[in-house]
Amino acid sequence: MLEAFEILTASGVVLWSKSYAPVGAHIVNSLINDVFIEEKVQLQATNNAAPSFKKEKYTLKWKRVKEFDLIFVAVYQSLLQLGWIDKLLDNISTLYIDLYKDQLRSTRARIAQYPFDKYFDQQVRELEDKSGPISSEAFVAHAVDKKDPLVSSDNGGPPPPPVPGLLKAQHQAALAGATSDESTPPHTPDTSRSSTPVNHILTAKGGPAGRVSRRARKAANASANASSGDENRKGKTPKSGKKMRKWDADGFADEDDGQILDYSAHADGEEAAAPAVEGVSQDSWGHRTGKGQFVLKDLGDEVHSILENAGSDKAKDASSAGFVGSGFNAIGGLLRNIVGGKTLTEADLEKPLKTMEDHLLKKNVAREAAVRLCEGVQRELVGKKTGNFQSVDAALRSAMESSLRKILTPTSSLDLLREIDAVTSPTSKQQAPRPYVISIVGVNGVGKSTNLGKICYFLLQNKYRVLIAACDTFRSGAVEQLRVHARNLKELSARENAGEVELYEKGYGKDAANVAKDAVEYGAANHFDVVLIDTAGRRHNDQRLMSSLEKFAKFANPDKIFMVGEALVGTDSVMQARNFNQAFGTGRNLDGFIISKCDTVGDMVGTLVSMVHATGIPIVFLGVGQHYGDLRGLSVPWAVNLLMK
Repeated sequence: MLEAFEILTASGVVLWSKSYAPVGAHIVNSLINDVFIEEKVQLQATNNAAPSFKKEKYTLKWKRVKEFDLIFVAVYQSLLQLGWIDKLLDNISTLYIDLYKDQLRSTRARIAQYPFDKYFDQQVRELEDKSGPISSEAFVAHAVDKKDPLVSSDNGGPPPPPVPGLLKAQHQAALAGATSDESTPPHTPDTSRSSTPVNHILTAKGGPAGRVSRRARKAANASANASSGDENRKGKTPKSGKKMRKWDADGFADEDDGQILDYSAHADGEEAAAPAVEGVSQDSWGHRTGKGQFVLKDLGDEVHSILENAGSDKAKDASSAGFVGSGFNAIGGLLRNIVGGKTLTEADLEKPLKTMEDHLLKKNVAREAAVRLCEGVQRELVGKKTGNFQSVDAALRSAMESSLRKILTPTSSLDLLREIDAVTSPTSKQQAPRPYVISIVGVNGVGKSTNLGKICYFLLQNKYRVLIAACDTFRSGAVEQLRVHARNLKELSARENAGEVELYEKGYGKDAANVAKDAVEYGAANHFDVVLIDTAGRRHNDQRLMSSLEKFAKFANPDKIFMVGEALVGTDSVMQARNFNQAFGTGRNLDGFIISKCDTVGDMVGTLVSMVHATGIPIVFLGVGQHYGDLRGLSVPWAVNLLMK
């Protein structure tokens, strides 16, 4: 597999890097010294392949883009034959330059943490899937014979990761000629100042800023007393009063040692200054229409559109209608012999559709949704006349996309911005303007508050005044979490001249329905455009917790209720969606889904198919990361491509 990938300038500044295993900085330094600076090694690319360089057990392939003075370097073990590395270098260089060409051309460009991980991971995933599994027998045999003493578990495990910024400094030193001698060992941090002996045994984890717990200090003192005699037994200290206790992650009680654990406020009670929030480029996650509205991009359109515009072969592969080499290869193989003008019957499709159903189940699609998809494909294909294998392949893909589109595009579609404008600026004089109320619900830990912050940022881009209501009055830290989001969003909106945001809170222990009702009244009195209501997480199979949602819906009377569902939850998503959809009383249902953590599941996106199938409710947003700009709209072709892999 790939060990590391780096994007650096010719001057040695590392703009972006990704590491899957510890790789010494001297590996890339040797490439820079021997090839680019001292020209000890003259390498020419052959057969349109990227030039390669070997150092120790690694092979380094690179691509240089002279227009922007950038070098793209891929590092992998020489034992492995990764045929897709050349394509990866081409695609990544195309994507990176297209996304950040304005910053790269700027004369004031500086080192920045470019948000490039999701694009890189998507490309690696696609290319690895196309290349198929790698035989590991030779690799295992080689690993047994040549065990690296630095990585072997017999020698204490792998070395620690490099200090942040150290890799960049070493690259710059290499280009300056400081490491021109190839035999120079890699730099190691100075441990002479360490106050901890090498053979010291830690008895507990250190807390913030290296603070050791009370229990650990007691154990260390007891050990010291046992080895040094009775020097410390003179005199006794008077007993002090009972102190407050706290509990560590393992559930052990520990006496309060007086350390301040809340770093969010100064001693005088004032709020501590927060670090600056990283901005988000509008072009990276949406665009403005001719009417000035800011709309989100569809997930999956970004990468392929960039590669299409650059004329990459990857775009041709992504836009082609073939299943060859994909997860549907078995289905295509079963249809391979049905050619020559034959009209397809149900008997011809029985085995291919059974294979398709099994494939969808592996993608986390619930069985009933998979059966519905296959029935839709059957209706599309029965009676069609085949020409050749390619035509059957294209017909199968077209039928799959048509069937999936019917599931993912139910009749109750939603144009959120248009509905907000209709409520906040009614055309009829008989209707008074009021805030548009959106409530976020879901089970514990799915990312309700995080996605609420993303939706708020999206609404701020459209110049709305947004009120965030903290109605999770049960979970510890829920109000503080929203307070941080509100503070960050205020900073971003002021910086970008966007809308306004405010937090409405009443602390903990209050009735959530009453807090929501008061928040809506406050929003109306203060002319807010949108009220976003956060709620407490609850298990979908706990009737006592779910019953309170009916009162909440009556008191808050939200215009839309969105449920946040995890992309990685699997087939349990069907029961979650149905239980929440029925929890708000007669005549009141969910209005949309937000699928979170879509960046964690790769091509196993069956959850979104299952939830829409179970309820007929559309998917409004997809969460693809942890930044406020990591919000996307649903793209049916994107979902089809992932389900067919």
